[in-house]
Amino acid sequence: MCGIAGFIDTPCDKAEAELRATVLGMADALRHRGPDDGGAWVDAAAGVALGHRRLAVIDLSPEGRQPMPSACGRYVIVFNGEIYNFADLRRELAGLGHRFRGHSDTEVMLAAISRWGVEPAVERFNGMFAFALWDRRERRLVLARDRLGEKPLYYGWTGGVFLFGSELKALRAHPAFRGEVDRDALALYLRHNYIPTPYAIYKGVFKLPPGTMLTVDPRNAGAVPEPKPYWSARAAAERGVAEPYPWSEAEAADELDGRLREAVRLRMVADVPLGAFLSGGIDSSTVVALMQAQSGRPVKTFSIGFREAGYDEAEHARAVARHLGTDHTELYVTPEEAMAVIPRLPALYDEPFSDSSQIPTFLVSELARRHVTVSLSGDGGDELFGGYGRYLLCRDLWRRIGWLPAAGRRAVAAALAAVAGWMPAVGPRGAAPRVPDGARPAPRVPDGAFVRPDRLLSRYGRPGRVGDKLRKLAEVLAADSPEALYRRLVSHWKAPDRVVPGAVEPPTALTDRRRWADVPELVARLMYLDTISYLPDDILVKVDRASMGVSLEARVPLLDHRLVEFAWRLPLAMKIRDGQGKWLLRQVLYRYVPKELVDRPKMGFGVPIGAWLRGPLRDWAESLLDERRLRQEGYFDPRPIREKWMEHLSGKHDWQYYLWDILMFQAWLEEERGRRPADAGR
Repeated sequence: MCGIAGFIDTPCDKAEAELRATVLGMADALRHRGPDDGGAWVDAAAGVALGHRRLAVIDLSPEGRQPMPSACGRYVIVFNGEIYNFADLRRELAGLGHRFRGHSDTEVMLAAISRWGVEPAVERFNGMFAFALWDRRERRLVLARDRLGEKPLYYGWTGGVFLFGSELKALRAHPAFRGEVDRDALALYLRHNYIPTPYAIYKGVFKLPPGTMLTVDPRNAGAVPEPKPYWSARAAAERGVAEPYPWSEAEAADELDGRLREAVRLRMVADVPLGAFLSGGIDSSTVVALMQAQSGRPVKTFSIGFREAGYDEAEHARAVARHLGTDHTELYVTPEEAMAVIPRLPALYDEPFSDSSQIPTFLVSELARRHVTVSLSGDGGDELFGGYGRYLLCRDLWRRIGWLPAAGRRAVAAALAAVAGWMPAVGPRGAAPRVPDGARPAPRVPDGAFVRPDRLLSRYGRPGRVGDKLRKLAEVLAADSPEALYRRLVSHWKAPDRVVPGAVEPPTALTDRRRWADVPELVARLMYLDTISYLPDDILVKVDRASMGVSLEARVPLLDHRLVEFAWRLPLAMKIRDGQGKWLLRQVLYRYVPKELVDRPKMGFGVPIGAWLRGPLRDWAESLLDERRLRQEGYFDPRPIREKWMEHLSGKHDWQYYLWDILMFQAWLEEERGRRPADAGR
């Protein structure tokens, strides 16, 4: 696992020493991703410079150093990630006559590219990767990213310089970089709590989409070519649904067991200590069970716990670890220790990002890094096997509201909003809402075809939040399609363009129908949408930045692309059954862990941000949300923000997610201004 950076300066009149110093500065901004070594390669005549920071995991010798030239001399590469099938590729290439000097997967990549060409070689790679390859003969730069988006890669032109890097801080380290905040991207961030690919917080900077390659010709300075896909999640979904496996449930479970074992086995190869995150849930327990089944010694596992009710999974992880016989380490974190992470978040995530589970993810990564250099993670199971309750929520809601004319839905929405307005944000399940003195009772929501949406919604998520769920239902009733309904369900700020003056939300995976998979079942379509949006842009960003922030390599077995393709060929009934997701994955896990240890309601990996904002974080938040400050900075309309802040403090509503979005941008902006003398983003 590493950090990569570089640039093409055209036309270039700079000396090699200056180019080298610049690219080493960019790479050094990524030292946390690669503390073991660093290097640079420069072609001054072409204006090309490649930089690298190394976290040595495979082949710890100097033969694994980067930037690395190919044996034929044509290519030079900087690479972040792991190619898990490199041993098989190495044997095949050796049989074709290639001779290797070291044992790294990077050398195998170069040999494969030299032998088969760039795209055919990339299609053979099974791994997580982001790399930049300079073709010295064709004088072109190729950027590539893995199929599911595990490893990040940013790029863009600034003036006559093309920049790229694993994180934005590498681009900012180049003297030509001039970052201007993109208001449209900011609006997207308020909706999603992350900035969706291909956008970034700065104008002119992009994220390379998963499963694509980008070829940059320095002779076309300033041109941003269209990324070219070499693998498609949409094609995998459509092909899988069209060609389902004709297996029985027992046969499917056997096949899934075998494929999971292989995916886990490949990700256990390392020349450094290795372990796994363990929450005690279905996904992480499955990964750890299959690790332990293939290990001759106890697997090192890690979990963190919180004393706050509803936020502690450590006891469940402990029970699974005890049953499997792992070498388990857990750490109970105080609120003070968790909140101490908050000042580090802007630099850690490098652009606005406000999934509050970023805090425990960082803490468990920090814990694991004290003992290991590589840790396996269970991410991806929800998207592949239907684990999110919102899939069934959206389906059930659409069944109940889809038949109503839009005008009728809007009328019901108004009634629900009135009901929600008098419900407390937090309270015991079933408690009657208190009607404020002097107020008229809210209109009654009739029974019938609509089937009491408050009861319907109470089946999903944590108890005691029915008022907020009714409010959310009122917000989505006007949706013109189930996909639009889903977008509103997963949105934070529902009209972010009203909060960010002058912003216009650009198209994303959730709004561009051309990107939607043509599969008949709604739940499957929603799983696909999460696979190309929420998974790479939230979940995998969170894991990558948190783990790499402490120089820990995180590997995700469930996102082996062969396993993803396999999962799409399974009937939906093998994924979701009796209102519960991950049915087939559970059947595999039950072979290793008793059902009673892992069957429980899904918990989010979170912290009580809402309560903290009313308590120990109140002064910090008030400073960032100060009305005069917001108005002077000019990014937000202060009115809706201040309204939600006041309502949150009073306990009338729980706006923690909305407010955390604003606070994380404000904290990022403060960090940004500390780096540069003037704010160019107004």
